[in-house]
Amino acid sequence: MSTFSRSLFATAAGLALFGLSACGGTSTGGGPSVQPPAPGAALQSFDPCTFFTPEELTSFGVGTTSQDFTQVSFQPGCEWEGEKLSIGLQKNAKDTVQSLGQGGGFDKFEPTNIAGREAAEIIVGGATDQGVCNYAVSAGGGFVMYQLSGFMRDSVPDPCGELEKVVNQTASRLPQ
Repeated sequence: MSTFSRSLFATAAGLALFGLSACGGTSTGGGPSVQPPAPGAALQSFDPCTFFTPEELTSFGVGTTSQDFTQVSFQPGCEWEGEKLSIGLQKNAKDTVQSLGQGGGFDKFEPTNIAGREAAEIIVGGATDQGVCNYAVSAGGGFVMYQLSGFMRDSVPDPCGELEKVVNQTASRLPQ
């Protein structure tokens, strides 16, 4: 899959998230209210660009040098490229896995549980059979988005299966 195609899918996912955030809101009954802690507060110090160890990255089939992978300002992250695929990791302190699923625009949004956390396997709209898969995993009051993108649609025969291995190996270290 070309860099342009990966960026298109990532942008589509980011726009879906942006639309979801723009629709969210709260109303008050007119009386004084107590503000809960800011969503995603535990994610503020989490750095997706330094999360994976060099050994993990090479075992995933990618290099150890990260590149910026921030498609929207509230979901910063990095990606690592290999010969056949790239792995991306982004954090979102504004939304949750559950609220992400309510936004729609997915070919697949399958809730699951990873490392005792709420999670979902996701294929963004129009990306079925394109060699791309995402996992959103609850972390620190928000979520972390893992992404695997094959450079060619068939360069990774089972992108969601491969990404699930990455997520299962690393999600227990995400912020609570």
